[in-house]
Amino acid sequence: MKKVTIIGAGLAGSEAANYLANKGIQVDLYEMRLKVETKAHKTDKCAELVCSNSLKSMEFTNAVGLLKEEMKVLDSIMMESSEHTKVPAGNALAVDRHLFSEYIDNKIKSNPNINFINSEITEIPTATKESPVIIASGPLTSKSLTEKIEVITGTDNLAFFDAIAPIFYAESLNMDTLFKMSRYSKGTDDYINIPMNKEEYLTFMNAIVESDKYTGNEEVESDSPEKLRPFEGCMPVEDLALRGINTPRFGPMKPKGLTDPRTDREPYAAIQLRQDDKDGKCWSMVGMQTRMKRHEQDKILRSLPGMQNAEFVRYGSFHRNTFIDSPNCLNATLEFRTNPGLFFAGQITGTEGYVESAVGGLIAGVNTLRRLENKEPLVFPIETATGALFNYISDPERKKFQPMNMTYGIMPSYHKLAEENRKMNKIDKRTKTSENALSSFKEFIKSNL
Repeated sequence: MKKVTIIGAGLAGSEAANYLANKGIQVDLYEMRLKVETKAHKTDKCAELVCSNSLKSMEFTNAVGLLKEEMKVLDSIMMESSEHTKVPAGNALAVDRHLFSEYIDNKIKSNPNINFINSEITEIPTATKESPVIIASGPLTSKSLTEKIEVITGTDNLAFFDAIAPIFYAESLNMDTLFKMSRYSKGTDDYINIPMNKEEYLTFMNAIVESDKYTGNEEVESDSPEKLRPFEGCMPVEDLALRGINTPRFGPMKPKGLTDPRTDREPYAAIQLRQDDKDGKCWSMVGMQTRMKRHEQDKILRSLPGMQNAEFVRYGSFHRNTFIDSPNCLNATLEFRTNPGLFFAGQITGTEGYVESAVGGLIAGVNTLRRLENKEPLVFPIETATGALFNYISDPERKKFQPMNMTYGIMPSYHKLAEENRKMNKIDKRTKTSENALSSFKEFIKSNL
C-alpha cells in the first residue's frame, strides 16, 4: 500500500494531505499541537490561522489574487474553506478564523485515507521515492526537529521575528466616535475606522515608540548573538514608526479614501479594524502588528479615540519564526536536492503568507504523488505565479535568502511585458500577466495531471 508521511497539519500540511488522500493515497499526518505548545497557536485544529484572518486580495490584478486562482484549479482545500467561512472585507478575502480551521479540520479528520496522529516528531523519518516524506512543520517547528533539519540542510536554519495584531470585542468599541467605511467606498462599509487628528496621531506614535517592548531576546538562548530582525511584510507598527514618525500614516494608517462623518473631512490618520468572525463580534486591527508588552497595549491602544473601553479578545504578540535556506537545498519541485522523496512545504521554505504557504503544500502533494507513480516531479512554468514563487525560493544563485511574499516583482513574464509595452498602464500589465499566467497554469495541469 502506498503511504506518505506528512509532518505538520498547518495550511501546507493540510493541503498536501487532502490532495494525496483524495487521490487514493494513505497519509500519516502528524501534528504536535496541543501536546506541545507554540508561541502563537491557541488550538489543536488543522490549518489554524495564527496571525491575521485575511487571505489578502481577491482581485485578479493582485499577484496573491492570481495565486488563489491557480490554487482553485488544483481544488485547494484552503480556497474551499474560505468560500464557506468568508466575512466582509472589501476587496480582500477574509475569513472567520475559527470556522475556517474547523472546516478544514473536519475534512481532514473525516477522510478515511488520512491517519491523523497527535504526536510530536523529533526525528526526520527515512524518505525514499517509494515512501515519501513532506516536512510542513511551519515556522514554529519544535526545537528537537529543528536541530535535525539543521543537520540535513548543512547550515543553521535562518530566522526572523513575526508580530501579531490585537483583536477586540465589537460591543466594547465606541461607535459614536468610530465609523464604518471602506476606503474609496469599496465594499459595503466593511471596516471600522479609528480617526485621528494630527495631535492624536503624534501622541500615539510617541507613546508606541517609547513603550516597553519585547526585544526578541526572550525567544532565543541567553548567550545567542542573534539580534532582532522582524519580517518586512509583517513589521511591528512601532518599528515602522522608528523609520520616520509619518511612515505608518503612509502605510497601514493612511487616511486616503476615508471621510470622518463627524467632520466631513479626511482624518489626519486612521486605523482600520476588520471583521474577524462571521457574527461580527470580534474585530482585528489591520496592519497593527505589535511587540508592545500587554500592559502597554492596555494603556496605549485604549488611549485612541473611541477605544477607551475596548476589551481585548487577543493581545498582539511577538514570536520567532524559523525557515530553511531553500536556495541551498531545495529544487523548484520542493524536493530536497540530495534526498529524492523528501519534500518541504509551507513557511519553513521561506514562502511568507497564508496563501503562499498553502500553495506549497499543494505542489508538494502533486510531486509526492508523481514520485509514487514513478514519474519525475513537475517544475511549474515560470510564467505562472506558482512557478515564479518556487523558482524564486529555489534559485541556487540567490544569496542571503529572506522570506518572500508573492508579488509581480518575482514574475519574469511581468517584467518582460512591461519592457515590451512601456505605455501600457500598471493595471493593464497586471491583468495581461495574470490572464497569461492562469491560461498557462490550466494548460500545464491539463497536460501533466
